[in-house]
Order: sequence, then C-alpha cells, then structure tokens
Amino acid sequence: MQDFVAALGLVLVMEGVLYGGFPGFAKRLAGEASTAPDNVLRAAGLAAVMAGVFVVWLVRG
Repeated sequence: MQDFVAALGLVLVMEGVLYGGFPGFAKRLAGEASTAPDNVLRAAGLAAVMAGVFVVWLVRG
C-alpha cells in the first residue's frame, strides 16, 4: 500500500510539473486529445500502461 501511495504522489508531481511549468503546452495537448479519435487515445493509453508495467518490472524485478 505504501508503494501505491508513493506512485500516486509521483503522478501528482509529474502533472504538477506539466501544468505549472508548461501551461501552454498542457492546453495544447488537452485540445489535441479532445479531437483525437478514440482508437488513437486507446492505443496511446495501452502503450503507456505497458511502458509503466515494464518500468516497474525493471525497478522492482
């Protein structure tokens, strides 16, 4: 459970860096995501999940 809470904290840090440091880029990215087809967003999401699992596997493995 402690690792899960730490992971959530890291997600918040990464989003905070994006929105706090690069607000224009975050707006542009959100705009592009809202117009992208569902299959493109689904593929990007699945790729991110696989990359995340791979990173956790490398670190914790």
